[in-house]
Amino acid sequence: MGVNLQLAPATAGKRLGAAVIDWLPPLAVLVVTFAIGFAGITRSRSGQFITYDTASLVLSGGIGLALTAVYLFTVMGIEARTGRTPGNLLMGIRSADNDGYAPGAGTVFLRGLITGAGIILALLAAILVVVFRWFEPALFILAPLVFAGAAWAVLVVVSNHWDKNSGLRGWHDKAAKALVFDVKAGRNPITTGGIQGPYSFAPLDLPPVQQVLSPVAGPPAAPAQPGPVAASAPAPTPSAPTPPSQTTPYPAPASFAPPAADAPAGQPFSGGVPMPAAPSLPVQGGQGTQHHVDDDVERTQLRPGAGGPAPVAVLRIRLDDGRDFQLDRSVLVGRNPVGQAGEQHAQLLAVDDPGRSISKTHLHLLTDGAGIWVTDRNSTNGSAVTTPNGARTPLAPGVPTFVIPGSSVHFGDRTFYLGQA
Repeated sequence: MGVNLQLAPATAGKRLGAAVIDWLPPLAVLVVTFAIGFAGITRSRSGQFITYDTASLVLSGGIGLALTAVYLFTVMGIEARTGRTPGNLLMGIRSADNDGYAPGAGTVFLRGLITGAGIILALLAAILVVVFRWFEPALFILAPLVFAGAAWAVLVVVSNHWDKNSGLRGWHDKAAKALVFDVKAGRNPITTGGIQGPYSFAPLDLPPVQQVLSPVAGPPAAPAQPGPVAASAPAPTPSAPTPPSQTTPYPAPASFAPPAADAPAGQPFSGGVPMPAAPSLPVQGGQGTQHHVDDDVERTQLRPGAGGPAPVAVLRIRLDDGRDFQLDRSVLVGRNPVGQAGEQHAQLLAVDDPGRSISKTHLHLLTDGAGIWVTDRNSTNGSAVTTPNGARTPLAPGVPTFVIPGSSVHFGDRTFYLGQA
């Protein structure tokens, strides 16, 4: 993937460096505040009972936990939208979802929960120590838990080192369906169109219409040589109109009729019936201008009432659940589609998918009057098109495919039908 798409997976060393940078601020706050809180605990004896005053621990520890929570939620929110954290920025890496876009809050939360499971367990133990006032053995309870939680976090962060797929995913990445890329050694997929990059978009400039010669036109007539001008043949005498029941078919053009052996000079044949010779046009400058059969074709007559612009067909899609949508110029379709920086999308179409067979951003649609360009955005479960004649064709990821009205597009477990309003 890294060679073809200019992407570089982040190494275990860079991942660990970024994690340590991200963990240092909250760890320092918790150590300082809880140390101050434990130091402020006072003990008094009343008869045979020992009373501990934990007001300072509750106050200082509560402040430390609140500051840590604010820091974690802020960093997680930024990472969910951009894939960046303070450590990621300094180490030159970015976290992303399975399609190469911003990971989202769910992915970031699950990765953090798995990584910090040991530390969370140590915090719960500290709360129990305060509640049940186990201050004497507190050091023996909390120290091993904190050490084990830190070791677990480090092990999870560098677990991509044992991934057989080129170190692409760690244990927490596999659980959350996430990826981490080195943006200094390769491309940043979040800002360049996901894993497929610019190849995932249909062309904005469609090929121009090629000029096609008229099928009636023949080779250009050679100019007549100067000389005496032959007299024009007399025009045929108009005959009585033929009854409708005896109307003869319109004769084929003279250039397509085979000549008969006994045809008089100057008279072409059509189906064995002699046709009068075409009258000559006026002579200018001693040269005759021949009448060409395509001249009449070029003189298109405007039909009455057709002077206005032709109506533009409005493209619509109907989902398999019955919902109907009118398409704008550019549309992203998926479970929760998101347009990236630099992409101008007028419409984001979210499709419900309880089975999660649809990727977050599954398809890109680009309307083109007569149809739409459909591009699979490197989805997990792929896409396909069924044409009006029943032929089903899978869509290659990142390759725009033109789809005409009357076709059905299948993405994941869902389908939509393309029609015109």
